[in-house]
Amino acid sequence: MTETVRVGLIGVGLMGHGIARNLLEAGHRLCFLDHPGNQPVDDLLAAGATAWATGREVAESAEVVILCVTGSPQVEAVLFEAGGVLEGLAPGTVVIDCSTALPSSTARVARRVDEAGGRFMDAAMTRTPKEAEAGRLNLIVGAPAALYAELHPLLESFAETITHAGEVGAGHTLKLLHNFVSLGFSAVLAEAAAASRRAGIDDAAFLEVLGSGGGAGVVFERLRPFVEAGDPSGFRFSVANATKDLGYYRAMTDELGASGDLARAVEGLYAGIADQDRMVPELIALLQAARP
Repeated sequence: MTETVRVGLIGVGLMGHGIARNLLEAGHRLCFLDHPGNQPVDDLLAAGATAWATGREVAESAEVVILCVTGSPQVEAVLFEAGGVLEGLAPGTVVIDCSTALPSSTARVARRVDEAGGRFMDAAMTRTPKEAEAGRLNLIVGAPAALYAELHPLLESFAETITHAGEVGAGHTLKLLHNFVSLGFSAVLAEAAAASRRAGIDDAAFLEVLGSGGGAGVVFERLRPFVEAGDPSGFRFSVANATKDLGYYRAMTDELGASGDLARAVEGLYAGIADQDRMVPELIALLQAARP
């Protein structure tokens, strides 16, 4: 891979915008798909990025196409629908899927990209939009070792920690495992915080006891601002996305024949929230008010 790479990005949302900005700052040439779901892109255009109307045009302009969309249906749509990426894919072009996807879908996607003459890598993201803007994402990569080594310098332009999980599909598998643990702990903490409030326990005491004991950790610190001040920005991840990811995890455990009883309970909690646009920390207030 040359030092300056022509990159096409599909999905300039909360996470994708940070990826785009850091790619440009690293000196790469960037084009992206013009889409209503994008974050404001004036800064990207001013920095030299180009917007295209179709995935085909993005692929025609790129050596590497990065997908940063919601999930498997969206990945398959931008790749395979009329005017999609596969129509413009040149031999050897790399497709990097940074979305959270179902591993069985990832296997099908990788096969079709390979049949079209391209190469495929899943590079699922963890962390938040704040780290995306700072170029400090964590990536979990599924790819052949040679492709991982080739693309590592490019990934470093927008990621802080990059883990090679194994062959294609391993990145998405490990991402679902990670999100189950993260969202499961968020649900446990939210339910405990709601019960604490209904019991009349002072929030400061609750935070001190859990924060200096078994509740301490990354998720605890992300939810802390909501307990302290009703601020959900520490974990800008919607209940809808949580429900989607937990559904993928449950489907994966079903396909693997693995235990999934706890996953079904956690998924049910998130799926039962009427307003799926709320952020995960807001579960605390929603659960607190769940019973009169």
